[in-house]
This record gives sequence, C-alpha cells and structure tokens, in this order.
Amino acid sequence: MANIKSAKKRVLTSAKRAERNTAVKSAVKTEIKKVRAAIEAGNKEEAAKALVAATSAIDKAESKGVFKKNTASRKVSRLAQAVNKMN
Repeated sequence: MANIKSAKKRVLTSAKRAERNTAVKSAVKTEIKKVRAAIEAGNKEEAAKALVAATSAIDKAESKGVFKKNTASRKVSRLAQAVNKMN
C-alpha cells in the first residue's frame, strides 16, 4: 500500500475510474447486443432504433474517455454497416 498522500489518492481515484469505466463499457456492450439481436431477427425498424441508442452510448463513452476516438468511430461504423446491409 502507498505511504505518500498523493499516491494514496491516486490509488483511490484509479479504482473509482476503473469502476466507472467498467460500468460504461458494460452499458455499451448491452446496446451493441440489442442492435445485433435486432439484425439477427431481421427487424429493420428495431435495429435502426437500437443503432441510434448504441451510437449515443458509444459517443458518451468516448466523451468520458472510456474509448479512444478511433475505437468509438470503428464501433459505430461497423454497427451502421451491419444495419444498412439489411436492405
């Protein structure tokens, strides 16, 4: 365990951020699963709605620093591509 005050603070801050990041990543994964489930079911309207929700969740995660910009863009792009392929 750290003895220096600033190091103790960093340990606590790091743990708090890790917990938040885990929760945000989990929420994003859930939204992505909803999109994929709608695609599997062949329900285009539901897939489009789920895509909007997933895109929003991914963008929020990016703004919080959970995902890097390129990672977020890649996830959104691949989901949109999958939904557009349903035509």
